[in-house]
Amino acid sequence: MTTALNAQIGDMGAYVAAPTGAPKAAIIVIQEIFGVNPGIVQKCNKWAKAGYLAVAPDLFWRFAPGCNLDPDVEAELNEAFGHFQKYDANDGVIDLETTIKAIRAGIGGHPGVEKVGAVGYCLGGRLAYMMACRTDVDASVGYYGVMIDQMIDESKAIANPLMLHIPTADHFVGPEAQAAIHAGLDGNRHVTLHDYDGLDHGFAAEMGNRRDEAGAQLADGRTVTFFAEHLG
Repeated sequence: MTTALNAQIGDMGAYVAAPTGAPKAAIIVIQEIFGVNPGIVQKCNKWAKAGYLAVAPDLFWRFAPGCNLDPDVEAELNEAFGHFQKYDANDGVIDLETTIKAIRAGIGGHPGVEKVGAVGYCLGGRLAYMMACRTDVDASVGYYGVMIDQMIDESKAIANPLMLHIPTADHFVGPEAQAAIHAGLDGNRHVTLHDYDGLDHGFAAEMGNRRDEAGAQLADGRTVTFFAEHLG
């Protein structure tokens, strides 16, 4: 049993899912370019069922509040790409750091939770990496994060555990970008990289045409184990 509500973090909305008992930790679920849509809500609910307080902030609140798009609908996919072009990931890190502080202080009527992790997808995967570099998030996981190869120089600031899931056939993150990620991060003791041969961007989506069931189960199982180890 879980409870869910819509909360506010300043001017930014957030979906919050909580376990019935005291959470063992909190996990920020970072959206793709499609907003806090049913797939992100489902991921939050799964984490709540596993005993975590799950929070998905509405990161497009500045220009498209309440964004809820379906990647399998072409017009909505194109709308999402437009949002990505407008979005400033630096603003996103500020919003996510604000979310960490809100969780630790108590959000949506829930008591404060000190240990906070983050898991993100696509744009959210990039933001999970940026959080590891720029915030005190306790542990973070990125799935098929875009443009990480362009920010490898920030990795020297990573102080807490980070795990990245990298599908080798990602049509948004090509072989050269993947090679740069490995070259820059393989030697970092805080970072764990997992490759998924032949899988494409979005393989761990909760629903829709992009999901690869075996790959999603494998990656999600690794994420569960990672957070159990580093968050409790």
